[in-house]
Amino acid sequence: MSAIRRFLPLAEQLGGYNTLRARSDLSAGLTVGVMLIPQGMAYALIAGLPPIYGLYASLVPLVVYALMGSSRQLAVGPVAIVSILVASGVAPLADGDGERYIRLSLLLALMVGVFQLGMGILRFGFLTNFLSHPVLAGFTSAAALIIGASQLKHLVGMDLPGGHAVHEIALALIGNLGDVHLPTLGLGLGGIILLLGLKRLGPNIPGALVLVVVGIGLSWLLGFGEAGIRIVGDVPRGLPAPMLPALEWEAARALLPVALTIALVGFMESIAIAKVYATQQGYDLRPNQELAALGTANLAGAFFRAYPVTGGLSRTAVNARAGSTSGVSGLVAAAVVALTLLFLTDLFQHLPNAILASLVMVAVAGLVDWKEAVHLWRIDRQDLSMMLLTFAATLALGIEAGILVGVLASLGLLVYRMSRPHVAEMGRLPGTRSFRNLARHPEAVRPPGVVVLRIDASLTFANAQVLRDRVRGLLHPPSGESRPDTVVLDFHPVNGMDSTSLHELSDLMDTLTSAGVDLRIAGIHGPVLDRLERAGVAERLGQERFHLEVADAVDEASRRPH
Repeated sequence: MSAIRRFLPLAEQLGGYNTLRARSDLSAGLTVGVMLIPQGMAYALIAGLPPIYGLYASLVPLVVYALMGSSRQLAVGPVAIVSILVASGVAPLADGDGERYIRLSLLLALMVGVFQLGMGILRFGFLTNFLSHPVLAGFTSAAALIIGASQLKHLVGMDLPGGHAVHEIALALIGNLGDVHLPTLGLGLGGIILLLGLKRLGPNIPGALVLVVVGIGLSWLLGFGEAGIRIVGDVPRGLPAPMLPALEWEAARALLPVALTIALVGFMESIAIAKVYATQQGYDLRPNQELAALGTANLAGAFFRAYPVTGGLSRTAVNARAGSTSGVSGLVAAAVVALTLLFLTDLFQHLPNAILASLVMVAVAGLVDWKEAVHLWRIDRQDLSMMLLTFAATLALGIEAGILVGVLASLGLLVYRMSRPHVAEMGRLPGTRSFRNLARHPEAVRPPGVVVLRIDASLTFANAQVLRDRVRGLLHPPSGESRPDTVVLDFHPVNGMDSTSLHELSDLMDTLTSAGVDLRIAGIHGPVLDRLERAGVAERLGQERFHLEVADAVDEASRRPH
């Protein structure tokens, strides 16, 4: 039974299931299902697919994740970021062929599923750590602008350049303002105003559903289609029949970068949301199981006409607020979508594209994370530069290149920070055995003839030279200052040393010995001492020069004849 629960966490979630929890899950599932129908259709437009594919992506993946996901609130389905990534990867390969576009989108879902499932099985969830929060904030902010620009053609009722160059779309719109279809524009702006107004009235009002119902009603009564306002048109009825995604190897190779990007970005977005509610509800989230669940959901969905999906923030918030206690709410939401596909698709043929575009515009407006930029300006300008660089690169170079630039820049910043560790000179607080940074505690006193240095980082090839140069600088003090008789290294913050830093420490010992300066080490951790012993450094230094505390090392140095 334990193996089943590991593979299908829903079985564990149903422990102690009762009527009250069932009612909560039913209410949450109905709410999310109703919300998902217009959202899914709108996000399919972002992905460049017919709106019905947003419903297909809201069916089988939901069922699979409900069974396998360890989160009890995460609502899986189409999301804006993944949709724009699909469009950016597939559009250049489809060459305007609608059928090929669909085939490649399903192939992409298959590839994303394989990546995520493989990473989950191999426990590679740590790879998402390379997507730092500033990089994600810059990426999503730029992607929001790209998504908004991609929907302008539906909002103004005119053809605009494809692709994702925001400036090209904006210039084309400005240069052809006379071709704007004013009834379409008025309808789209009206939809945005209605959504914002409903959001102000209360978070529990299903604004997207209200807007879609109003749009369909007006379109049917007033004949928007005959008036030149573009509508969804015929929507196929019925559940998606199982089919094998087209395995085009050349296309698969070309889609590899975007598939890996979706796999990582989709998981990052999903796990970040799921962690919030797992913490609030007091249960454990299993990141590698989440990877496997999302991977299997995308993999299975590819065989049922679903493009790539992940967890969505707004739907998850609604799901949690409506009382979801288990994956059962996801099964209920999938059932709502299934009933819609079986019996209600005819209602959507009068839905104006401008209404779906207004849904997208309002949804992505919240993705522009200007508050994070202000926050980083106050606390970390280097992280702010990463956010702005990723933002600019995504707008200028495209989705995949932008996030790659951000990741590489983050890694570069990490190496830069590692290569410049903080090294503090310590002094004794009067009347105590405590030592503190002299720069922050002017009341601390430097021990006579002793310099105490604290290294606030593990020592590696990237930063060992900084420590060596700092200690060697003590041998050539400024005019008026005396050279120390003893150097004490506070190793309390040092959790590791590589072979290069061991060589540097050995060379430093030789330099200090030649200069007649004693070297002592305080607070060294067991694993670090083990490495020094294996390298022969500990034996050369002598066990008597290792001390538990800095005060012990200073006291011993003070007893040494000068």
